[in-house]
Amino acid sequence: MYDIRHTRLTKWLNDGIPPAQVAEWAGNSVPVLLAVYARCVEGQLSDLKKRLEAAGDLPDPSD
Repeated sequence: MYDIRHTRLTKWLNDGIPPAQVAEWAGNSVPVLLAVYARCVEGQLSDLKKRLEAAGDLPDPSD
């Protein structure tokens, strides 16, 4: 049963559902959720960079 829960929570996070929402659905706090699942989240960095660039909020690497 735990494996199904782990798979579902990981999928939601990888699908880009905000951690606060996933934590609520899981009955956890965001810090607890991310302590367990942050290492499982993958493939979102390029999308986040594009969103930051579009908003003009990407930090300058020299800062």
